[in-house]
Amino acid sequence: MQDDSHLIEVQTASERVFDGALLHINRDTVRLPDNSSATREYVVHPGAVMIIPVLPDGRLLMERQFRFPLDRVFIEFPAGKLDPGEDPLACGQRELLEETGYTASEWQYLGVIHPLISYSSEEIKVYLAKGLVAGEAQLDEGEFLELISMSLDELKAAVLDGRITDGKTTSGIFWAEQLLGEVG
Repeated sequence: MQDDSHLIEVQTASERVFDGALLHINRDTVRLPDNSSATREYVVHPGAVMIIPVLPDGRLLMERQFRFPLDRVFIEFPAGKLDPGEDPLACGQRELLEETGYTASEWQYLGVIHPLISYSSEEIKVYLAKGLVAGEAQLDEGEFLELISMSLDELKAAVLDGRITDGKTTSGIFWAEQLLGEVG
């Protein structure tokens, strides 16, 4: 095992500077490896789940959704926030149904993404969902999105030409490529 002690920062104080409904912001004091101190401000996030839904024809089910902080519509995989104590698989199943109306008969856990390691504690658990069956979406109040399907080749092209810039979705496309190859 690699010795990382020369890189580790140790928290010496912590202050909650903002408590929102979803996000919290902490300002911590840390002792650096050279024994000096520094301040670290970061977002405390409850975690999330992202689903890579594979349609029967091999295409991937995507969402188009407006994201207020960047004032534009993004193409992304279905995803959602974990509720306190919620099992990640149950969250993925809930979010897929709520946002898309689909259920899946096959679920495969792929791993975790840390999308913003410099200023957020967010972890996104990633699942591949197959055996999709269409149903009726159950969107949350105030949630508006559009469903589209894209082939893996179309998704990769959309990353390269700038139509897809969402980090979690880009990571998901990499996973899909490794698991699904050139289908759809």
